[in-house]
Amino acid sequence: MPRAGFYVIEPGNISFRRDGNWYRDGERIENPRIAELFSRSIHRNPDGSYYLQVGDERAPIAVEDTPYVVTTLEDDELGGFMLVLNDGTRETLDPVTLEIAADNVLYARVKGGQSRARFLRNAYYHLSDRLELGDDGAVVLTIRGRRYPMPAAPAAAPGHP
Repeated sequence: MPRAGFYVIEPGNISFRRDGNWYRDGERIENPRIAELFSRSIHRNPDGSYYLQVGDERAPIAVEDTPYVVTTLEDDELGGFMLVLNDGTRETLDPVTLEIAADNVLYARVKGGQSRARFLRNAYYHLSDRLELGDDGAVVLTIRGRRYPMPAAPAAAPGHP
């Protein structure tokens, strides 16, 4: 079937970077609708690499850190939080999955525990009034009156969140 000449995934180097933005050939993709479409279209190969699949179009992509980022948090009205991810989905924050990596970057397990999501700065700050240092110097998050220590994350291999 002939195509109309429009391709969602244009040729070039496509990447998702730790800042939570999509890039093509080093230029940031400014269109939020394309960025969300790409975020909803990420798939993982058996070897751990990633690709975009939009309709019949498929393209390899580079994922700098994680394929998902927490763009913001919403109060769940029960004393906890909902994570809002870059693909537009919302998930309940499970504080047990939180971990702090190098440079104090916060991560949570998402997508049924299958992936890590990096907290963007504004999402991290949303938790700040619930964070404190424990007696052992570890960071502790208090939610619904319960304290959750946030362990240091083991170093992940590049491209394997």
